[in-house]
Amino acid sequence: MTVVQVQPKEDILFQYFLDGKTHKKKSVSWRLLMVIIVGFCGLSLCFVRVGRRTLLKEAGLYGKDPVSHFHCPNILNNASNSIQLHYPRPKSYQRGECICTPVHFFVILSMQRSGSGWFETLLNDHPNISSHGEIFHRGSMQERNLNFIKRRIGEVYNLDYNSSAAKNVCTSAVGFKWMLNQGALEYHKEIISYFRKRGVSVIFLLRRNLLRRLVSILANAYDREAKLINGTHKSHVHSKQEAAELAAFKPTIKEDTLVDSFRKAVELSQNALKLFHGTRHIVIYYEDLVKNKKKLDQVQEFLGVRIVPLKSNQVKIHIQPLSDQIRNWDSVNKTLRGTEFEDFLADAEYI
Repeated sequence: MTVVQVQPKEDILFQYFLDGKTHKKKSVSWRLLMVIIVGFCGLSLCFVRVGRRTLLKEAGLYGKDPVSHFHCPNILNNASNSIQLHYPRPKSYQRGECICTPVHFFVILSMQRSGSGWFETLLNDHPNISSHGEIFHRGSMQERNLNFIKRRIGEVYNLDYNSSAAKNVCTSAVGFKWMLNQGALEYHKEIISYFRKRGVSVIFLLRRNLLRRLVSILANAYDREAKLINGTHKSHVHSKQEAAELAAFKPTIKEDTLVDSFRKAVELSQNALKLFHGTRHIVIYYEDLVKNKKKLDQVQEFLGVRIVPLKSNQVKIHIQPLSDQIRNWDSVNKTLRGTEFEDFLADAEYI
């Protein structure tokens, strides 16, 4: 016969009480362990984020671009101490596979008829460079407004500015051309601050022989009214025949104001170089570009793009000696003799 031992009611309650305390002890232990684990993981993530933020700040990339850096694995490797990179997200289209292609911002500061149009055609021959020409024009009151200027520049650097220079492939350097008399110096403090903040590199394109530049200015002004080629004004041409037609005009130069106008032009360029000295910049002379094609390699290196051969379809208009291009050459020659601009008369060959 099986004997069933009945546990007293008091013993059952006591055992239940002990089991409950043991269960509570185990529960508290597990909870404490989970709190420790979660806290450790949280601190680890915090250190990772802080460390990553520090790296991005050191690379000059933190907080500067809207693109998610987690989607661009080589973002830190693309950074440079001298070139500030950006990852713009245009409003007008999606960059697609180019979203992680870093973009370098630049601007060409120059003066009219200094070869900037020809220079831009060379830059735009590069598959990864977009230079959008003059985005401001002298005389427009709206375009002399600082807010408008910043907004227009922002469109260019955000890859939203539409021009023939826009690339269908991945752009890695984008910029525009800005004449010194189109507001760049008028708001120089604000513009320089903007350039420094956004890491804009400045290319100064100047011309040494101001007499040749003056011939080009006067001839271009004449053709704007005369429209010598099929009733159409052309600032630049793409055939030798058209170049010869435009070069047939010989301007008469006012010798009484000639020296003073040259001094003002020199002062303007020197003042610009002084004001923008604190920016990342390079100074290129038109004559050097014509004589030495390696100068284009230097420009490409400055822009941080791969170096490739660049070509332009533009044809130079004024290739004759200055004595054959100025109607009152004898008077001009006499006026410049003995001045700091006498070297312009030597007309060194650089074609």
